Amino acid sequence: MRILITDRHTSGDEHIEQDAVGPDIELEFFDHHDQVTDEAWARADGVVTYRGTAAVMAALPKMQRARIVVRGGVGFDGLDLKTLGERSIAVCTVPDYGTTEVADHAIALMLSLRRGLDRYDGRMRQDPKGLWRYLESPCIDRLRGRTFGVFGLGRIGLAAARRASGFDMNVAFYDPHLPDGVDLSTGYKRVTSAEELFETADTISIHSPHTDETRGAVNGNLLGRMKPGGIVINTARGPIVDLDALYEALKAGCPAGAALDVLPVEPADTEHPLIKAYMNREDWLEGRLMITPHAAFYSPPGLHDLRSKAVATVAQRLRDGTTRNCQNLHYLVE
Repeated sequence: MRILITDRHTSGDEHIEQDAVGPDIELEFFDHHDQVTDEAWARADGVVTYRGTAAVMAALPKMQRARIVVRGGVGFDGLDLKTLGERSIAVCTVPDYGTTEVADHAIALMLSLRRGLDRYDGRMRQDPKGLWRYLESPCIDRLRGRTFGVFGLGRIGLAAARRASGFDMNVAFYDPHLPDGVDLSTGYKRVTSAEELFETADTISIHSPHTDETRGAVNGNLLGRMKPGGIVINTARGPIVDLDALYEALKAGCPAGAALDVLPVEPADTEHPLIKAYMNREDWLEGRLMITPHAAFYSPPGLHDLRSKAVATVAQRLRDGTTRNCQNLHYLVE
């Protein structure tokens, strides 16, 4: 049995994957999905890909033996679930590898804006004597008693909500896909519309998947409903937030700030007016926007979990035919 890894994270530590699957399974690594040969696609019994979903679909005619494709991550954008299922190829994900890291990151971004950490650090580097004083910023605020709004109360959204509660924040959430009673079991306030969430929350943290329903969902309409001191945080998927609308909303002064770990175009489109203003440190945006490079998921143990769980999921299907976290089960032809 052979597993193809289309785009490994690092080289020299392949023992992580080998230890996870055992000595009876062969592993074939490539540094980038564009480098995968026709022969490698053809001899793979299972595939792990991190950023190569489009390459997997393009190579489908060459995949003669594959029974499973694992997207090393939470999302499965770019994989045609129906087409792969009809080819008896299970599509699985690794939904739990970075739950705590992403939740931590979302809270850290909130704290950085609400406590002015980025601006204070910059000022201390500039003049730690002459600038030794607090500063006023539209984002700086108390957390206690404020409302933390969760857009999508899945695993990560719930983990972020629990952390916000630890800061004595009230928690509200919007998630039309959850059954009745989740508000009773969590103790969090459920709102019936995205509009209500954006109108009532002081901080909005986005934790929904990227789907046709959520693409561009955080638009000018929702942003325009936020409180003047509100902030929005996105550690989910970049296309959920309309970046043009966010630029216009920040320019207009509401919301007060935003923190983005993900962008609609990655790496960042440096020609976009919001990114340009951020890079140029324009005065109107100082202390109001933070960007991190889609790194919320990362920690050394988190990456170890991702890599080992991805290949272990493949190995399980190859050995006994069962699947974990299968996203196309209703299409899967066995």
